[in-house]
Amino acid sequence: MKKTTMPQRMPTASVSSQRGVALFVVIVFVMLSMLLALWASRTSLFNELVVGNDADYQRAFEAAQALILDAELDIRGENADGTSCTSSNCRNSMSSVEKIPLEAKDIGPLLTALTGKTNSCSNALCAKTSDRKDFWNDKDALAALAQDGIGARYGQYTGADKGSTDKPSNPILFDTSAANRGGWYWIEVLPYDESSKNSGLIVSDPGVNTPGRLPLNLTPSVVYRITALAYGRKANTMVVLQQTYARQRLKD
Repeated sequence: MKKTTMPQRMPTASVSSQRGVALFVVIVFVMLSMLLALWASRTSLFNELVVGNDADYQRAFEAAQALILDAELDIRGENADGTSCTSSNCRNSMSSVEKIPLEAKDIGPLLTALTGKTNSCSNALCAKTSDRKDFWNDKDALAALAQDGIGARYGQYTGADKGSTDKPSNPILFDTSAANRGGWYWIEVLPYDESSKNSGLIVSDPGVNTPGRLPLNLTPSVVYRITALAYGRKANTMVVLQQTYARQRLKD
């Protein structure tokens, strides 16, 4: 009699065990994929924030540079094209603001008047204070000077064009909605030593004037220290630039 062999079946417990391992592996890969996607999104967001902050700082930096150039025009009493500033916005055309000293006799009265003002500043002209810490080294003191009648906005005393609301020449400089918006500049009036007619910091060819020196030709003997402050479009962006400017009188 012939025996019939029945096919052997794999135990049910073994099949269930293998299916459970496969599911576990799939879950692990899904979680790794989610973590990788989350890391990529956070990295992208961080890079976007860094680029945005740097772009805002660069815009504020350019605005501060424009303020320094505008302050130079204010000191010289000129328009941007080099012509004499004669509009009603120019400092030399306004009777109610302090004037840039044109002669030696004007320096003393100006500094005396500025020293009697709050923070020793008025209409963007300042006298150097006796404090060991200058205002431009103190964030709070700098913010206190950012107000009308003490600091100056871009084009305030030069008539420089800031554009229109729909087409501003510089969005930062155009914004004057608050004291901590836009930009400001201040000009410190620093008397120069009249007994020193030359500067050892400027070197010339031997035999020209005093060997190794060039005359500054300052009339009157005043050096101006310009401080420009520009706020960015973001709340924490602030740029402070400073430049020392000596207005030389060219000989005829």
